[in-house]
Order: sequence, then structure tokens, then C-alpha cells
Amino acid sequence: MTLTTLVLGATALQREAAIASAFDPTLTTALILEGIASDHSPLDTMNGPRISRIAPGCLCCSGNMTMRVTLNRILRHPPQRLYISLANSAHLDGIRRFLSDTPYDELLQLTQAIHA
Repeated sequence: MTLTTLVLGATALQREAAIASAFDPTLTTALILEGIASDHSPLDTMNGPRISRIAPGCLCCSGNMTMRVTLNRILRHPPQRLYISLANSAHLDGIRRFLSDTPYDELLQLTQAIHA
């Protein structure tokens, strides 16, 4: 199962800095980043993680199809670690339900969220 962590914070730069500080280079890692950092992201210089960027929007509502397609592509070659950066945590429970529902319940192991 892929260890999956939701990353929450006010800005994309803060969320990406939190991911960079938690990053373990010994694990295969994929990132789904909602939004684009307005300044130079610490992830820009990192080697290793597969990075997918999604335009900001509610990932459990309007962005559900985008999230599903991106996640399915990543899980074709499952990483050991997955970080999902959320621009808006208003529907955090809905995103957790989405990630805990079939088929993801057998592919992902949700961990404690990181608050940047």
C-alpha cells in the first residue's frame, strides 16, 4: 500500500516547503500538487519525486475527475509514498472519503495530515 499524506496550508509555497522537509529520498515518491507556488518552490531542485500539478479547485467536487485520472496514472506504477497538497481544506472529510473508497481503500494508506 502507498502511504498517502494530505498536506494543508495557506499557500502552495508553504505546502511545498512542508513536503520538501518531510521528503525521504530512499522512498519512491509521487506528489499531486494543487496550485502553483508563486515563488521558487523547494521542490524545483529536488530529484526523485514524480510531480503532477492540478489547477486549484475542490478536488472532491469539481475536480473529482481530474483527481481520479491523476491518481490512477500515478498508481499504475505505485510509489511507496504519495503527498497530496490541497489548496483548500474546506472539504477535507470528502477528500478523505474519496481516498478511502473503492478502489483506493486497497491501494492507499492514509497517514496523519501535515499542516504547513
